[in-house]
Formats: sequence, structure tokens, C-alpha cells
Amino acid sequence: MKIKYALVIFFTLSLLACKNDKKTDTDKKNSQSAELKITPIEHATMVLEYNGKTIYVDPTGGKEAFESLPKADYILITDIHSDHLHLNTIEAIETSTATIIAPEAVYELLPKNFRQQTEAMINGSKVDYEAFSIEAIPMYNLREEALKYHSKGRGNGYVLTFGKERIYISGDTEDIPEMRKLQNIDKAFICMNLPYTMTVESAADAVLNFKPMQVYPYHYRGTEGYSDVEKFKAIVNEKTKDIEVIQLDWYPNDSEK
Repeated sequence: MKIKYALVIFFTLSLLACKNDKKTDTDKKNSQSAELKITPIEHATMVLEYNGKTIYVDPTGGKEAFESLPKADYILITDIHSDHLHLNTIEAIETSTATIIAPEAVYELLPKNFRQQTEAMINGSKVDYEAFSIEAIPMYNLREEALKYHSKGRGNGYVLTFGKERIYISGDTEDIPEMRKLQNIDKAFICMNLPYTMTVESAADAVLNFKPMQVYPYHYRGTEGYSDVEKFKAIVNEKTKDIEVIQLDWYPNDSEK
């Protein structure tokens, strides 16, 4: 009888172990599937997809720019200028179930029917959502001749945390102290265009200071054409090979590239 009971216990424990192994495999698959997908649209506009949720960042380009993509669960806006806040696009895309995240200055410019679904954030504020958490980071100009473009406190850069991955979206800014103090950034989207934001040299110097694992040059079309993103990459990688510079196609329809 003792042998029979021992066999029963052995087989029971074996079944439980198998179930636990299967659960572990499933957990691993789920963990592996929750990867961040980045789709550049144009200039400052991109789509982020993570764990079944979709974020439109500074949506511009009209409805057709997003037709092949999932509808937005969240819409993230950095500033009041039309390359970030494009009301025609927001009104054209499907937003009925989306949460809009924006600076207070943007909130004030939104039609009333959008305000009820908008989370207005000020510099330094933090909000937790189902798929990610977000912190509003200052974005502003430092050069005297550029102060008229972006005043401190009006717009937001953002740090989004997906699981353990931290993503920084600079918005329109120069190499401000708040950027240089960032820590543990995995992916950084850094602007560089004159006269509105900063030079490639300033952008590279800031990146070398806060050391993200990967940096994506974006928002690099200015009044005199495109910033030299290859020069930006060369400056960064001359100093360190630990920062990967990734160039995406931010201007797919522009023949001047």
C-alpha cells in the first residue's frame, strides 16, 4: 500500500511539474511578444505599439497616414505647433475610445469634444496607464535667438516606461539640463533642426551625457533643409560604441533627402 501511495504522489507531482513547465513556456512567449514596435510616419510623427496597445505620437498627415495601422488607444502630443498638434488629423482619425495625453497649452486649444478624453500634464507630472507609465519632461530653447519658439513649461517631452524599457521622446528642445539628467533610458528620440531646436553637435553632446542605449534622430528638417544626422552619428560613435544610433525613414515622401 505504501508503494501504491508513493506512486500516486509521484505521478501527481509529475503532472503538476508539467503544468508549471507549460505555464512557464507560455509566460516566456507572452514576455517575448511584448516588444515595442516603432513605425515612423513623418518628422515628429510616429506610432508605438506595445502589448496590444497603440500610441500615436504627434499625429499629422491626415487619416491616410494611419490607414494601415491599428487605431489609437492613446494619442500623445508634445506642443502647440502644427507639426505636433494637427487638429485636422486628430479629427479625421478614429479617436472615440482613445485617451489623449497633452500639455495644458494643447488642452486649451483642443475642441471641447476632445477635452473630456484628455489627460493634461505639466512638466514633472507622472501618470500610470494599463500598458505603460508616463512622465512629462520639460522641453524648451536655451539660445537667446530661439527663446521665441519654445518657452519653458509650455510643451512636454515624455519618458514612457513599457515594462522595464524606458523611452524618451524629446519634443522640440535644446540640450537642456533636464535632458542631461535622464537616467536608464533604453531608446531616445532626439530632435535636431535649426532654428527651432538644436544643432547636431548639441544633440550629440547631450546624448553622450545621459547615455541612452539607443538613440533615434528624428525631427531633423529645418528651414535650411535637413540636419546632418550622419555627422551626429559620427560624433556619438567617435566617443563611444555603447550608444547605438538608429536611423529610420522620417521623410518617406520628400524628394529633397
